[in-house]
Amino acid sequence: MAHTDQAEPTRRDFLYIATGAMGVVGAGALAWPFIDQMNPDASALALASIEVDISAVEEGQSITVKWRGKPVFIRNRTETEVEEAKAVPLADLPDPLARNSNLPADAEASDANRGVEGNEKWLVQVGICTHLGCVPIGSSGDFGGWFCPCHGSHYDTAGRIRKGPAPENLLIPPLEFVSDSTIKIG
Repeated sequence: MAHTDQAEPTRRDFLYIATGAMGVVGAGALAWPFIDQMNPDASALALASIEVDISAVEEGQSITVKWRGKPVFIRNRTETEVEEAKAVPLADLPDPLARNSNLPADAEASDANRGVEGNEKWLVQVGICTHLGCVPIGSSGDFGGWFCPCHGSHYDTAGRIRKGPAPENLLIPPLEFVSDSTIKIG
């Protein structure tokens, strides 16, 4: 039989290994609070998306909800408002996105109506003027949509800028219909 010159582990070897393992665990315990604080808190996660019950919103009525700290206008437009919005030639709109017919079909402001496909009567848009961030007043202005009293921007019933200093249409947030009476924004 061959004899090997391998020494048995000593108590000192065990203490080195145990001390190193405790050091790694301690470093992890110290680092965890610093790493964890970089995650968004519960209130930020809760605001990432909201679900809105629209079953009580009657035709011609608007509601305002808050999403990510911004007002969001939800309007159940009348058939007349939808038809008026569709009748406006896109070339007459000041927003270059709305005038550019070369944009893909899913571009935010390239369609004539800006309603959700299949639910054209519903208009959901961020309620902040694209000029300097004021909140427009609903059902007012020269085009019956929204009017920003700060600097005089007029939006039509589809939230498109029609007159005034605002450079683009009211923004459409990411949204989807969860059911016939619930919209998920965000």
